[in-house]
Parts: sequence; structure tokens; C-alpha cells
Amino acid sequence: MSVNSKLVSVIKFALLLAIAFGLLAFAFRGVDVGRILREMLHANMFWVAISVIPSIVALVSRAYRWNLLIESSGYSSPLHKTTYSLMVGYFANLAFPRLGEVTRCGALSRSESIPFNVLLGTVIVERVVDVVSLLLCLVLACILEFKRLGNFLLGNIVDPVVKKVHFLRSPLIVAALIASVIVVIFTIRYLNIKKKESGKESKLGGFINGLINGLKSVANLKRPWLFILHSVIIWFLYYLSMYLSFFAFPFTSSLGLSAALFLLVAGGFAMSAPVQGGIGVYHLLVSQGLMLYGISQQQGLTFATLVHTLSLLTVVVFGVASFVLLFSANRRKQIETEKTVYEQIDS
Repeated sequence: MSVNSKLVSVIKFALLLAIAFGLLAFAFRGVDVGRILREMLHANMFWVAISVIPSIVALVSRAYRWNLLIESSGYSSPLHKTTYSLMVGYFANLAFPRLGEVTRCGALSRSESIPFNVLLGTVIVERVVDVVSLLLCLVLACILEFKRLGNFLLGNIVDPVVKKVHFLRSPLIVAALIASVIVVIFTIRYLNIKKKESGKESKLGGFINGLINGLKSVANLKRPWLFILHSVIIWFLYYLSMYLSFFAFPFTSSLGLSAALFLLVAGGFAMSAPVQGGIGVYHLLVSQGLMLYGISQQQGLTFATLVHTLSLLTVVVFGVASFVLLFSANRRKQIETEKTVYEQIDS
């Protein structure tokens, strides 16, 4: 990586982090931060610990679901290696949003010699399924909490999107987007023509074909019912974790099942924001969502901060542990391979 590339990466990291903490400061404006910390320290630790368990199980379920896509692409990976790579990816997301998808593919590709582009294709499938799952949760929440969710979405999501759409109405922006699409199409066509003329596959062409093969994995699933089942399990476990978190504080313990779904949707949108770990956005959206249930802003921020902190700690602890375990496993595999080669030479 060149000096300029490193500098750009540092600037991007600093900018995104500044945005995240700017949103965090905005969410905490006018509240007593010291009181929030004291209330967090007095949370019921039994329910805090119990609420983390479904999230951890969901990670293993997610790794198993990823394995189903990898399997349908013609490759295989041990569940523990897939889980380690997944957690390393989540940890990388704390540095740069969306970096985790690339990182986990790279980690598993090096560990199990699976083409990176194929893995990336399966991850894109996963992300599409997650978006669909979140939208289904949104629809269900709309049915159960129509009035509350309608007001929430209008003020926190729809209005900001509308403002961006007005910006995209600029003829210059539209022309630039159309030109970009045309350039991409002609580039792909040019690469295909060159491939036919030379009889060889370019690196970019090979990457694109591998990516397409990964995307096709969902159509080649050997056990589609198991893929659907784990998709349901993952989101149910997220929902269960949110619901169990209510019992950590007296002011949220009376909230019902529909409230947990509502906050799951709000938190899902927050974690999709392009900032490190959803910092600031999660606190803002979840606390605003709780205010619709009569919870004060300060209490809402207390709950949001606790849940988000637990999520971050889980990612950091399991991410670091997974990195060490994956490195150790790869090292052992390398030593065994070298030992086998030496034995073959000696014989």
C-alpha cells in the first residue's frame, strides 16, 4: 500500500469516527451522562448476562448459514474456522464500516484455500437475505405498532431520505450516475471481448466470474430449508436478546414483545449506518424509539448505551479471541503441511 493510500485510509477512518462521535454527542445533548453511568452500574446483571447468550448463539448460527452457501459453491469449511473468520470480520467493522465483509472472506480464503471472490459472492447473498429479513421485521412491527412506528420512521428515516432524494434530482448528479453505469457496462464487455480474443481470462474477468458463482450459491443450495431455518433463528435470537435486555432496568421491564420487535428494527437500521459499530446512530434511534413508549430520554439513552456496549464488548472479546485461534489453527496447518512434504522427500 502506497503512502497516499495509507493517508486516505487514515483520513477516512478519522472522518467516520468523527461523524460517529458527533452523532453520539448529539444523542447525549442536554442529559446527565454521570447519572446514565450510575444507572448502568445498577442494572440487573443477571438479565444483562442472560441477554448476551442469544447474541452469541446467533453468531454460530450465522456461521453455519454461511457454510451452507459455501457448500453450495462447491467448497467446504469447518464450522469453527467459519465462526472465527466471521468474528474477525465483525471486529474489523469497528475500524471501517463494511470492511468486515472483505476481512472475513480474506481470513477464510487464506485458511481454507477457498477463492476470495466466491466467498465475497456468498457474503453478498447473506447481506441481501439480512436486508429482506429486516424489512420483514419492519412490516411485522408496522402491523403491531402501526402508529408508533409510523411516527418514528417519518421523523428519523423518511424525512432524511427525502432530503437526499432532492439532492439527487440535480441534473449533474443524475448524469454522473448514468455515465458511471455506462462505463462499467462497456468495461465488462471489453474484458469479455479481450478474453475471447486471447483465449485467456483477465484477472478482473476472473474475479467477476467468481463473484457471480458465489451469488449463484443461493440457487444451488443443497438444503434450502435449513438455510431458511437458520435465517429465522438468527433474527429470532436477536429479538430474544433485545426482549431479555428489558429486564435489566425497572423502567423497561414492563415493555412487551411488540416493543422488543420495534426496537430490533430501530437498532437494525442504526447498525446499518456507515459509521463504526453504529456508534451514535444506535444510541439516537433506540432512545428515540423508547421515548415513544413513555420512557424518558435519559432512561432511553441508559438502555441504548448498555445494549450497545454489550454488543461492542462481545465483538471485541470474541473478535480478538477468534483472530488468535484462527492464526494458531493456520500455523498448525502450515507446520503439518511442511512436515508431510519433508517426509515425502525423505522417503
